[in-house]
Formats: sequence, structure tokens, C-alpha cells
Amino acid sequence: MHPSLSPPSTLGADLRALRRARGLTLQGLADQLGRSVGWLSQVERDLSAPSITDLRHLARALEVSVSTLARPDAAVSEEVGVIVRRGCRRPIGNRTPGLVEELLSPDLTDDFEVVHSTFEPHSRIGEVVTRPTQEVGYLISGRLDLVIGGRAFTLTPGDSFRIRGEPFEWINPYDEAAVAIWVIAPPVY
Repeated sequence: MHPSLSPPSTLGADLRALRRARGLTLQGLADQLGRSVGWLSQVERDLSAPSITDLRHLARALEVSVSTLARPDAAVSEEVGVIVRRGCRRPIGNRTPGLVEELLSPDLTDDFEVVHSTFEPHSRIGEVVTRPTQEVGYLISGRLDLVIGGRAFTLTPGDSFRIRGEPFEWINPYDEAAVAIWVIAPPVY
């Protein structure tokens, strides 16, 4: 790969993307962390590596799990930023019971993220979610109930949906898991 084409697939780039997606300035996030702007800037430019404690504080401030920020070790260097192997997907999300989310995008630096979502049988989100995003999903298997903007829908394999900032919730009252591919812009995880 030509050096000028190398992807920005680093912890720093992901931190910067998450910070910006949440409307935080360097100063604002540094203040939350009790760290200097210079330190945070160096971390975002991969000139300094945060300690595990710093990583925990960053994850909390950005409302993501530590595993969202962790880089999989199994990725082959030529594939980093381009290919995500099945066994190397990063778990993401806020650990909602009954939902397993994995990042299909190589990192969080694009204008969107692609997520593999598995909704366990007899689970539900438990709250209505509203976020300033545009989202499109495609159900691969199982059945899933969605309430979007107060309207209820039952999805079956091959169905797709769109959410444009409306309040929504998901419910899987069925006996089998539902699996969906979910595209979210801008990235929220």
C-alpha cells in the first residue's frame, strides 16, 4: 500500500471522531478528564498512548465501552483500516441486555458506521431512544419489532428500515435471535 493511502485506523482517530460526534471540543473533553489539552491532542494524534486508567476515563466521558476503544490484536497490518475479519470485530454499544453489537466498519473515522446487531430472544431495549442521526438497517435473520416515531412494525428477513432522528425502540418477543446490519450516520459508538 502506498504510504499516502494508509488509512487513519488508530485509537487517536477513533477518539477524535467520537469527540466530534458528541460535539465536544478538545478543551471540553480535556476538562472532563482533568487532563491538559496538549495531552489529549497528543493522544488523538497517536503521539502519546493513554494508560488503561486514562482509557477508562475516555470511554466514560465519550459514553462508550472500553472495548470499543481497544484495537483487536489479531488484525494483519496490511488489513488494518480496510478489512475487518469476523473474529476481529470490536464489540461496541452500551451493553444493553439482550443486544450484542459489533463494529463492521474498520474504525470510527468515516461519516457513518456499520454495526452487526444481534437481538437475543425475548429481549427489548427498555427505553425509547432518540439520537441526532440517520439510520438504515437490514434484517438478515429472525423477526424484530420496531417502534419508530410511535408507529409499530414487524420486520422479517430481507426487510429494511430507516430512522431519521425519530424516537425508536426495538423488541424481540420471539423465540429466536434477530440479526441485523445497521448503518448509523454520524457514528455514535
